[in-house]
Amino acid sequence: MGIISKDVRSGSKPDRNLALEMVRVTESAALAASRWVGRGDKLAADGAAVDAMRLLLDTVPMDGIVVIGEGEKDEAPMLYNGENIGDGSPPVVDIAVDPLEGTTLTARGFGGAMAVIALSERGSMFDPGPCVYMEKMASSSEFSDLLNFDEPIGDLIRKIGERKGGGTEDVTLTVLARDRHDEGVAEIREAGATIRFITDGDVQGALLAVSEDTGIDLLWGIGGTPEGVLAAAAIKCLGGEIIGKLWPRNDEERQAALDAGYDLEKTLTSAELINGKDVFFAATGVTDGDLLDGVRRSKGFATTESLVMRSRSGTVRKIGARHDRAKLREVTGGRYG
Repeated sequence: MGIISKDVRSGSKPDRNLALEMVRVTESAALAASRWVGRGDKLAADGAAVDAMRLLLDTVPMDGIVVIGEGEKDEAPMLYNGENIGDGSPPVVDIAVDPLEGTTLTARGFGGAMAVIALSERGSMFDPGPCVYMEKMASSSEFSDLLNFDEPIGDLIRKIGERKGGGTEDVTLTVLARDRHDEGVAEIREAGATIRFITDGDVQGALLAVSEDTGIDLLWGIGGTPEGVLAAAAIKCLGGEIIGKLWPRNDEERQAALDAGYDLEKTLTSAELINGKDVFFAATGVTDGDLLDGVRRSKGFATTESLVMRSRSGTVRKIGARHDRAKLREVTGGRYG
């Protein structure tokens, strides 16, 4: 049984919006991670988010398998790739998680960290295998047909500027601040575009690039492949496009990918990163960012802000919540609150 019930196929009634159930999961991860903001321990922050997310996922009626998780079982005791999640009842789904996108952001008290999860029909998520990184571009539907890896980035910037009715000085890109981008950054600067660097968090970077009124026209650069799949899930709901090309870090990883049958020259679209027809996405802010407010505490309570989306209905919600901290500590065994 898939996500779409028999009744829904016949058009008689709507089915479950799993994104509304998943927001409880991202809220829990964000609340747990937020206790570690600015404390300099990214592993502790990530561990708290993983533990809290796993606790809530066990309560969801679904038969899920983690396709994008914390890594292989030997490296991750929970939410590892291949782990079964939920109570085993329908629907049958693939799951992608990043319990804490921005572990360093959290540890250093910087903005933009968030807890993220996506679901889609079983077998619909791209499994990156040994390839940890991919080259990416993401943009709104206004420019999505221009995205490609076959021309210099400067030429792409000029085309975007022309379509905006101006020049290259009217184009703004978001780029991860990494040494591997030095050559591309030089080309972007030569073209005359504006760069907004981010230190981490390219799921948020992709969402800003495809969303209206953010001032960002294009995400460009090499970032995590898991984050590319998560961003594709959100973009299936929001509109726009992300494309990616696998980027092995060394000869060993390249050979492992080739041995596993991956085409390293292929450009992957959002439809190939997630080919499901019913995709769900939820994210909750940990620290204040351009996309979401972070967790805020007052006497006895904590507040969260979340983004909740579904592709089949095209519904995008922002959900604010107030949580009673004492009651949360009681029901979670003191994990967060």
